[in-house]
Amino acid sequence: MPRKIIPYKAHLKELARQLRNNSTPAEIKLWQELRNKQFHNYDFQRQKPLLNYIVDFYCAELDLVIEIDGRYHEGISEADAQRDAELGIYNLTVIRFSEFEVINDMFNVLKTLEAYLEEFKSRV
Repeated sequence: MPRKIIPYKAHLKELARQLRNNSTPAEIKLWQELRNKQFHNYDFQRQKPLLNYIVDFYCAELDLVIEIDGRYHEGISEADAQRDAELGIYNLTVIRFSEFEVINDMFNVLKTLEAYLEEFKSRV
């Protein structure tokens, strides 16, 4: 199946590069689990421009966006809900983890992703 093309604003490309070079500890920790097809042989990208946004992690094969919400991020904001809805138009699922979860409970973060993977496979 060919990859779907999701447009993005060209100016985000440089900002995404800067974000990759200045990753948070939680982003680094999760990236260590996802990079180089370590997570069930799926290819993830980090700090990926999509539409008008830069998402923390993206897997085209799984139609999945992973967001790590910072320590001061309480719940899903209106802006987050808007972004999730716009990404949903492209049939993308957004899974959010807190920075605390990624740093302190990687086991359950990966279990959540594995549960999504199983659910995704059952739909395809």
